[in-house]
Amino acid sequence: MEGDRATETMAAHRAEAYTKPLPEPTVVSQPFWDAAREHRLCLQRSRKTGRYVYYPRAVSPFGVDDELEWVEVAGRGQVYSYTVARRPTAPQWASDVPYVIAIVELEEGPHMMANIVECDPDSVRIGMAVEAVYQDVTPEVTLVQFRPV
Repeated sequence: MEGDRATETMAAHRAEAYTKPLPEPTVVSQPFWDAAREHRLCLQRSRKTGRYVYYPRAVSPFGVDDELEWVEVAGRGQVYSYTVARRPTAPQWASDVPYVIAIVELEEGPHMMANIVECDPDSVRIGMAVEAVYQDVTPEVTLVQFRPV
């Protein structure tokens, strides 16, 4: 119990220290962010075609007669493309360089932009297998990132 409180206190301190821009969930994207806060990756899936879509949308790209439902996915994929930022892309990221900005092709098909973390940026390669990890940056916001498998 004592250890749990210490962990929660450290997590709360890290969350308070987060000074980078935060996502601003909308009515449409809120289920994605709610799942991320629970350390789950959820995407919308077409009831008509069974295909997954990312980014969250109010209207299906497969026709107005389609409905999109939220479904938990595996959180695995591969690096489709990437760049290593050796200079900060904005002042808030100055202390993070170098860092990897990638497009991850999820096993379910959609592409998702995220950082590749927990590895040397120079070790990242196209086709590298990755899995989702979750960064709790505030009590309300968790970011989805990826790390090598």
